Amino acid sequence: MIAAIKPAGANTRGLLAYLYGRGTHDEHFDPHIVAGFAMLGMPDPGRDENATLTELARYLDEPVRLRNSEFGKPVTDHVWHCPVRAAPEDRYLSDAEWGEIAQRIVQAAGIAPAGDDLACRWIAVRHADDHIHILATTVREDGRRPKLHDSGLRVGDACREIEKDYGLRRLKKGDRTGARRPSQAEMHKAERLGWDQPSPEWLQDRIRAAIPHVTSAEEFIAYLEASGVEVQVRRGPSGDLLGYAAGRPGDINAAGEQIYHPGSKISPDLSLPKIKARLESSRPEEHPTARRNHPNTPWHQATDALDTLHTDLADDTHAQAHITALGELLEATAQKAPANLRAELRAASKAFARAQRSQVRTEDRAAHALRSAARDIVHTATGPDGNALAALVAALVWATILAGRWHDAKHHAHQADAARQAVQHLQTAADLALAPTLAELTARPPREQARRVLASDVRAVVPDHAERILADPAWPALATVLADAEAHGHQPHQLLKEAAAQRELTTARQPARVLITRIQHTGRNPAPNRRAEAARLGSTRAGSVPAQQAGIGRLPAVTPSPTEQQHRQRR
Repeated sequence: MIAAIKPAGANTRGLLAYLYGRGTHDEHFDPHIVAGFAMLGMPDPGRDENATLTELARYLDEPVRLRNSEFGKPVTDHVWHCPVRAAPEDRYLSDAEWGEIAQRIVQAAGIAPAGDDLACRWIAVRHADDHIHILATTVREDGRRPKLHDSGLRVGDACREIEKDYGLRRLKKGDRTGARRPSQAEMHKAERLGWDQPSPEWLQDRIRAAIPHVTSAEEFIAYLEASGVEVQVRRGPSGDLLGYAAGRPGDINAAGEQIYHPGSKISPDLSLPKIKARLESSRPEEHPTARRNHPNTPWHQATDALDTLHTDLADDTHAQAHITALGELLEATAQKAPANLRAELRAASKAFARAQRSQVRTEDRAAHALRSAARDIVHTATGPDGNALAALVAALVWATILAGRWHDAKHHAHQADAARQAVQHLQTAADLALAPTLAELTARPPREQARRVLASDVRAVVPDHAERILADPAWPALATVLADAEAHGHQPHQLLKEAAAQRELTTARQPARVLITRIQHTGRNPAPNRRAEAARLGSTRAGSVPAQQAGIGRLPAVTPSPTEQQHRQRR
């Protein structure tokens, strides 16, 4: 059940005209009062043909008129409006039940506390099966104004109790971190103009997309303007940027004026102070261009930055900072990824937006590496190769799982749910990213004897997960990866050990795939062979100074490991 308190109004009669009217799409049927203050003698135009909207408005506004006649400054923001809607799957609620629900809502809000005979006047009008509208005039019978501070939170808590008591769909408790929902008028306007999204959602996507590209608030404003967003800024006497509001081109009011939305109203984390704190958290770099233009390094650096996330979440303020920066990295990856992955990555980024914010204070400087990786990705001139992209998306899956677990531990229900939604999209993207690599690896499996030796490595290094790994359809591809790594001088059992340590495998859907991406990332550079290096050093020394004269003597023997002995035997 959702109760959405609207901004205070000044026209009681006008709101009644809407509640008792046909609706913008003829959706209002049989409007009538189901509950209200001092029901005895209250006119109901929906049930009494002699009652009028003007008469009802006058009845509700009476305390307002009395107060305004006694005090010099009139009250104009006195109309309190709160639609209360049940979920589509909820059962039918009778008029009596809706009346009881309305009573509990106005009590929680502070409009009409229980047992208070001098409370505000209010009514609840039902004009559809699934919702009611509560209208109140916020001047009490004694002329005082009600205490409505934090009424939204109290009403939300009351709705959670109502859901439990009436057997309705249970929603999560609010925590003041949610973005503002588009109003009915904004949704109808978007539909009328053929827009895919209402303006606040459209603006939120553009603002989040801008953040990885900029390093200061002034750059942020300039980037928004260059990307087609209408921006209105507020500056102090010194010219310092104090605030901003954003507008969608073509979104105008009845007077033909551009409609602007303050950043903090679009989403709590998009206010100018919070954006500035994130942008100013980075440390200046001496040669960023050279690093960004190095082929594929931003993608590998991003994966490396994510590798330490499990330790970075130990401190709460650092944890929330890293989760916020993780959202920026998701956005950056979605912008630069190949077209076949972009839709899933964008959906993951959008879902993860709620997980980026909580009531936990952030220490933004702690997330410098992740935030720098995001900026490097959006500025890189080259796309990733298949292996680098697959490794990064797989790392993003694990990082998002960790973020969800942290939110779960802190009882952040909305954020944990947002992380779970993002994981679903990321897992689909990870499968798409790895598919070409799997096909290529599966097409050239190592010989049967080599696979048996590699399988023994798996059983020795990860005994608890060995059978799942060997039964995974991607096991032949993993065997090829291990064989390739060995050809470059790596020890397969050591690579397996390092890859398994990167994340637990219990919750991995396909553990062999997880190991493939990790091993390809950590084993992408050739590793020096210890015997070849020892021989090279010996040869170099022998060519310059006789070994005996240099006091070097015979090089110590390197005893091969059992796995290496098996590899020698098979050769």
